[in-house]
Amino acid sequence: MDFTLSERESEVKKLARDFAEKEIAPFVMKFDESKEFPFDIVNKLGELGFLGIIFPEEYGGSEFTVTEYAIIIEEISRIDPSIGLTVASHNGLCTNHIYTFGNEEQKKKYLPDLTSGKKLGAWGLTENISGSDASSMQSFAEKKDGYYLLNGSKVFITQGSVGQIAVVTAVTDKSNPKKGISAFILEKGMEGFLVGKKENKLGMRASDTTELIFENVKVPAENLIGKENEGFRQVLQILDGGRIAIGALALGIAQGALDAIIKYSKQRKQFGKYLSEFQATQFKISEISTEIEAARLLIFKAAYMKEQKQDINMQSSMAKLFASEVATRATNEAVQIYGGYGFIKDFPVEKLYRDVKLTTIGEGTSEVQRMIIAKNILNYF
Repeated sequence: MDFTLSERESEVKKLARDFAEKEIAPFVMKFDESKEFPFDIVNKLGELGFLGIIFPEEYGGSEFTVTEYAIIIEEISRIDPSIGLTVASHNGLCTNHIYTFGNEEQKKKYLPDLTSGKKLGAWGLTENISGSDASSMQSFAEKKDGYYLLNGSKVFITQGSVGQIAVVTAVTDKSNPKKGISAFILEKGMEGFLVGKKENKLGMRASDTTELIFENVKVPAENLIGKENEGFRQVLQILDGGRIAIGALALGIAQGALDAIIKYSKQRKQFGKYLSEFQATQFKISEISTEIEAARLLIFKAAYMKEQKQDINMQSSMAKLFASEVATRATNEAVQIYGGYGFIKDFPVEKLYRDVKLTTIGEGTSEVQRMIIAKNILNYF
């Protein structure tokens, strides 16, 4: 079993790292403070092929592997998790939902614009009273003659205001609200398809997060993805893959925190010694480094299994759970080692400390991941 990166994987890693350090790093705090979406940077990511990472060339994609996808997300998130989240959500949710479950006509119509970055994608599942509990979903799509009449709303939608194409879920069978869910493709400009409140967030502030509102939206019947009432099953599969990306995002945050700790500990002196010379600091660095390596292996295993078309339900949950918890500990230790400087915005660890929290919530909370893991293990035995 070879754990070294291939030549191509190393080249992809270098490409993503160089871009993040040169094109993203100088503007991180500018966009964080202003909550401004970085359109110029995202356009450049599209030119690199990073908005169509895992999709075939026939649909305008870059046809990278899932492992290379994780590498790209990690390297970008190491510098700015907000932009890492944009790349992860655009690729792994809206675009991937259409690619995985859409028909050929839908793929040819929507994927080229999405994979090139000409248009950004949003994905709507969560509502104000239904997060982890999808069976409480209230959005309803009533079938009419040639279209569905959609009413409801979604909250916490990444790319909600800047995305031009959205995949959203709605109940189509009220007698079975959990299994009676369907997925639809919506386009900005459809009458009654509105953008609501833009969220003022703790972290990930350069990532666009808004409410989406549906007021008697006439969704053409041909925009139904797959068959009616298959949406919940589709969502579960999309989330499995999405957890690899969020795990990689958390891994990037943890690595960025570790990089900052190492740099600072070699520059800062206390009691006549560099912080790196204290055993307490050394122990923290060794523990964080070990946990990061373990998280990376979990993510790469899940990515490999997905490439082999194996069931990744448990593996992706393990990777996402562990990586997000590791990143939380790493950023906490980073702020602690920086001391007072870790509490101000002049140093990167303050932002990483704020950004990391989303990784324990998005794509299923840590509690949900534990439920999924336990269910898989107990069912197996």
